[in-house]
Amino acid sequence: MAATDPKKKLSSRELSNLNKKLDQQLADLNEGEESSSAESSVSSSSNIFAKALFYIVLLISGLIAPFFLLVRTSVYIYSEYDLHGWLALGAGVLATILLLLCYALFVRIRFSKSWFLNRYVRSGIAVLVAAYTLYGAFYFSELNAKSEEISSYYRSLHPIMRVALSTATLADSDIIVTDIRRSPEDYEKMGLAQKQHSLHFVQEDGYVHAVDLRTKGRAEWKNWLLAITFEGVGLETIRHVGTADHLHLYLSLND
Repeated sequence: MAATDPKKKLSSRELSNLNKKLDQQLADLNEGEESSSAESSVSSSSNIFAKALFYIVLLISGLIAPFFLLVRTSVYIYSEYDLHGWLALGAGVLATILLLLCYALFVRIRFSKSWFLNRYVRSGIAVLVAAYTLYGAFYFSELNAKSEEISSYYRSLHPIMRVALSTATLADSDIIVTDIRRSPEDYEKMGLAQKQHSLHFVQEDGYVHAVDLRTKGRAEWKNWLLAITFEGVGLETIRHVGTADHLHLYLSLND
């Protein structure tokens, strides 16, 4: 067989075929690069979305945590250690102050690499938490009460429940308290059998331990979420249905 002469010129047809092959190879190469670029872009977008979602959830959780810890710690200390309500609430305040100090320390370390919090920051956090707790314990908007009479009974409610209720109204301004304090005679007026024991009565510690919240005229998911929220911080709920449909919220006695 004769060897092919490397110096032999290619015919126009062969040159055309060779050009087509080169064009096809270049097209395949470009298509592969575009596909890889598109996949990389989709992957990058997914990562950005996941990170954004993570930080949003983290931010919301961080904002909710101090309010949750304040009430949850208070209920736990009250129930487990049989402390007076105000002492238990004080423990909740201390736990919340510690959490916010951790927040402040994290920010300090993140932006200045320093582990020291000046006394103004520490004092400011303590005053802020104490002021919020006292505000919740002594003030309740009449807009969240069925009547002025109901509102006037607010301070007869257990202090932990007052702070829990006041905190809940920050997230849900439509909450309406329909009942707080009762006497045995009130049940007769409502056409019900007289009760000798009820958490709506003033207990031995000097406080009422139950409130009723309106459920009529509210979206059912809101009623469900409200009940879950209160149960999450350690309080207990019972849904009473019928003509007097309401959510019964209470703090069990620790005696």
